[in-house]
Amino acid sequence: MSRVISSLDEIAGDYDLALVDLWGCLHDGIRPYPEAVEACRRFRARGGAVVLVTNAPRPRADVERQIAGIGVPADCWDTIATSGDSARAAMFRGTVGRRVWTIEGPGDHGFFAPMALIDDPVEIAEVPLAEAEGIVCLGPADPHADPAVYRPQFLVAKQRGLKLLCANPDIVVDRGGVREWCAGALAALYTEMGGESLYFGKPHPPIYDLARRRYAELPGALPEPRVLAIGDGIRTDILGAQQEDIDSLFITGGIAAEETKTEGQPDPDALAAFLAAEQVTPTFAIGYLR
Repeated sequence: MSRVISSLDEIAGDYDLALVDLWGCLHDGIRPYPEAVEACRRFRARGGAVVLVTNAPRPRADVERQIAGIGVPADCWDTIATSGDSARAAMFRGTVGRRVWTIEGPGDHGFFAPMALIDDPVEIAEVPLAEAEGIVCLGPADPHADPAVYRPQFLVAKQRGLKLLCANPDIVVDRGGVREWCAGALAALYTEMGGESLYFGKPHPPIYDLARRRYAELPGALPEPRVLAIGDGIRTDILGAQQEDIDSLFITGGIAAEETKTEGQPDPDALAAFLAAEQVTPTFAIGYLR
């Protein structure tokens, strides 16, 4: 059974590196959570490093500008690893071909900016579905519409054997309390229909490899840090940590607030039932990061 804690400070001394989720953990898509910001500041003040690990389908620089714009201060984190960068690296290596059909929401187009990290990158052309060799899925054009609206195009793509590169495995996020669909919902639909979806964010290994590389670039980085993953996604943040064999802190007041009956802290019985149903076991749990 996961241990429910009241503050990150209770366990912070046992870890050198915190892999902290953004949406639902540090901010709600509109504004930061002040207590979460302070918790990360205190972790850093103790000598720990905070790597923000996000399934945002965007380059690191775009995410940095986005979180600064909503008020997340730069002194509560050290560096950023994004699903977008992991997926971009794969795209520029030609994983889904050179000619791609793109599914994207507002503000996602920085994904196609050149990437110096890749030697001899493939030149990518965005084309209509009928001309595509693969699909790049950054998120639905309308995040409030049922993902099933893409069934007709996905049927065509599946019949042609196109692979779908999913830049954000999240199924949903809550923006200021309003639920939105993410790229992961479309990728899940494509897989359900018999297509092949490729994932690069949490809970899949590429983003953890990127996070470790970003940490290793920091001054004073340890060769074998003690790592804690923090996030509100049971099938992304927590499952990913479990698969990487690292400890985790489940933020129950995020997208699982209703299921865990979180009001300040999770209801113990509801939390136990939720974790049993998901068959994922975080090391620790807390209502909100503080």
